[in-house]
Amino acid sequence: MTGDRSRLLDLSLKEKGYVTYGDNNKGKILGHGTIGNASQAIIENVLYVEGLEHNLLSISQLCDKGNQVSFNSDCCVIRDSASNNVKFVGHRINNIYMVNLDDVTTLFSKSFTSKEDDIWLWHRRVAHIHVKHLDKLSSKELVEGLPKLNFKTKDTCDTCQRCKQVKNSSKKKNVISTSIPLELLHMDLFGPSQIMSFGGSYYALVIVDNFSRFTWTLFLNAKSDAFKSFKNLAKQIQNQLNLKIVYIRSDHGGEFENFQFEKFCSKHGILHQFSAPRTPQQNGVVERKNRVLEELDRLCLTKAKSPNTFGLMQFILHAML
Repeated sequence: MTGDRSRLLDLSLKEKGYVTYGDNNKGKILGHGTIGNASQAIIENVLYVEGLEHNLLSISQLCDKGNQVSFNSDCCVIRDSASNNVKFVGHRINNIYMVNLDDVTTLFSKSFTSKEDDIWLWHRRVAHIHVKHLDKLSSKELVEGLPKLNFKTKDTCDTCQRCKQVKNSSKKKNVISTSIPLELLHMDLFGPSQIMSFGGSYYALVIVDNFSRFTWTLFLNAKSDAFKSFKNLAKQIQNQLNLKIVYIRSDHGGEFENFQFEKFCSKHGILHQFSAPRTPQQNGVVERKNRVLEELDRLCLTKAKSPNTFGLMQFILHAML
């Protein structure tokens, strides 16, 4: 436990009762956090206690977390039980074993700089793609600056485990594919975002071309802006590619099933297909794209500890990957 708020990463402020000292005085527990550095947690679930003047470290809690603690007359050594790596060392001063937290974070950063760290560093840099794809990029030298490493690791990314959990998928069905771009566009709306973006937007319109899987993402301040954004994009891409949109597919949301879309499709000879109610898998191409973009958004914000105001901006950037 500690009374120094600046020592804690990911501080969660939540009152959890009191700590009673030897003189029967009490200190209020204001929350808990982690002591470590930007890349690794060293001591987890550290209590933040109001007014505590000295940091206290529980040996039993360290052992419960998978560490080995050994003492001699001069110092104590804390090791990771699995790897046997030294996490930090406490020195005996006036019959008390003391740990310098500044030395702890520095030692831990240096001792864990390894090839394994490089693997997970690149895993984060390319938006948490599967390591087997990262291994393919490395072996075929498809990314400039990507080191030659064996990315086939049995370990899993904790952030991926937390942010990629989904329910069981539906069975795939064979469908007739398109033959040219713009023959079929899949559309869906992302949002509302819990926090407004820097541009004042809460939504994003996601459009996926069935043939090329090229994706367009458009910021929207409100759902009602969906038609205007689609209309402008439709004119632009049809002129650029010198092709016509034949089909568009969406759900029955009011932003898609309305008079404006009906009139536009009738005027330009576009057939608007709707998925059955409560059957998102019928519009699975864009639903899957939305899921992937949302996962990447959540992953990168969680790992970088960025504010949620970057959410929609990250969403757009990941569509470009």
